[in-house]
Amino acid sequence: MFARPLAFSLALSAPALISAAAAPAAGELAQVQQHLSGVTSMTAGFAQTDRNGRTLTGTMTLKRPGKIRFQYQKGVPQLIVADGRSLYFIDYQVRQVDRWPIGNSPLAVLLNPKKDITKFAKLVPTGSPQLVSIEVHDSDHPEYGRITMIFQKNASAPGGLMLQGWVALDSQNNRTTIRLSNQQFNANISDGAFRWNDPRKQGPR
Repeated sequence: MFARPLAFSLALSAPALISAAAAPAAGELAQVQQHLSGVTSMTAGFAQTDRNGRTLTGTMTLKRPGKIRFQYQKGVPQLIVADGRSLYFIDYQVRQVDRWPIGNSPLAVLLNPKKDITKFAKLVPTGSPQLVSIEVHDSDHPEYGRITMIFQKNASAPGGLMLQGWVALDSQNNRTTIRLSNQQFNANISDGAFRWNDPRKQGPR
C-alpha cells in the first residue's frame, strides 16, 4: 500500500542550501516573476520524498494556465493532475478521487500566470550567488500551506533562472520534497496530456 502524496504538499527540500547569509538583492524576486511569466509550458523528471524519507520518481508536465500532471513511476497506482480548473489526486488502487480548487494549493504560483508573486512571496537566503529561493505563503489562508521554491541561475532558461524544485509544508507541517531534472521549457503540449481515467467509472475525463 502506497502512502498518499498530498497534492497540496508537493515539495525541494534544501536545508543545506539555506544559510544565515545575507538575503539576495530584492531584484531577484522580480527575476523570479520574470521567469514565471516566461514559462508557458515545462516538462521535467521529478523525485518526490515524503516526510518518512520514501522517494518516488516520475515525470512532471506543466502547461499554463492551470494544467499540471505528476505521472508516477511504473507500479505506483497514483496520479496528480490539474485540468485548468481543479487539482485532482487519483488513487487507482482504492478507486478514489479527491479534488481541490487550484487556488487552494501552493502550486497556484506555478499554474496561475496572473499571480504577482512580489505581493505575497519573500526571498529566502541561500548562501550561494547562483541560487535564488522564495517562500510563498498566503497569510489569509494558512490552511493552504506554504511552498519554498529553489532556482538556479542559468542564462539559457526563461528569465535566466532554472527551477530546481520546491519544499512544501501543508497545514499539519507535513513536508514533501520535489527535485527536478532534465527541465525543458515552452514546448508545444497538447491539452490531452492532462486527461485522466476516472477509476470510479469507465472512460477518460
